[in-house]
Amino acid sequence: MKLFRCPSGKHFLMWTLAVQLVLCESGVYATESINSCKQFFESESERTLLNRLEPLAHKNFTVERKNGNESYTYVFQLCGDAGGVPGAGVIQVDSKGTGKKPTVIGTYNTTKATGGSNWVMLFYKNGDACDARCAKEKKKATVMIFCNRRMDMGQLELVLEDREDCFYQFKLDSSAVCPGLQSKLSTGSILLIIGFSLLAVYLIGGFLYQRLIVGAKGMEQIPNYAFWVEAGNLTADGCDFVCRSRNRDQSPAYRGVAPENLEEEPDERDDHLLPM
Repeated sequence: MKLFRCPSGKHFLMWTLAVQLVLCESGVYATESINSCKQFFESESERTLLNRLEPLAHKNFTVERKNGNESYTYVFQLCGDAGGVPGAGVIQVDSKGTGKKPTVIGTYNTTKATGGSNWVMLFYKNGDACDARCAKEKKKATVMIFCNRRMDMGQLELVLEDREDCFYQFKLDSSAVCPGLQSKLSTGSILLIIGFSLLAVYLIGGFLYQRLIVGAKGMEQIPNYAFWVEAGNLTADGCDFVCRSRNRDQSPAYRGVAPENLEEEPDERDDHLLPM
């Protein structure tokens, strides 16, 4: 009897890594990154919108904003630590400041999502407190992601920076939010295309077979010529039977003779006996 041996530790580790890679490729772990986003109010519809953004997860998007002597860099990451700051979805970094702690504009544990067929808007709250002008109100941000089939991940843009209300708005283009393309052909059109394709293959293939293999000439080169001739004759007979309105009980060889012709017929027969 042949026994199976348990693989060694080295081979077992290699098999384990291979299985994990296959699972990752098949999408078993695809939604783990999106689940890092904690919704402000848990909603199935919002979770569906977030799942559409899976290709953008755990990637830093940056944009720089200069205003006079000020220069800031904004970093956004979907369901991940923006710029490496734990819990931050959007941060602000002073480009000129050295060793200055980044400012958190919004956290991804209070994410809210809304959207349509070709766009998704993300709301981030519970950022760092503003200065005295905002009465210590916490910063917040929105990120609008629009459909753009020409790029997988576009460049992050700062649309609005309202320091009075501690509100920041960003824009990003991506094909991840684009709806699936629908076929412009109807079911009937597809069936017609398939039917004509099969008919073309039948005619061309049959013609070549009849000409090259059988050696047929003329009309005999048409595949199944005798069948189509018989089918045409039967079709013509059926059309004649259905469409013609003549009386089929009367023999077509019998024709009635008018009484007038019967009376005149003897005179016509004697005309050749009259003297000239």
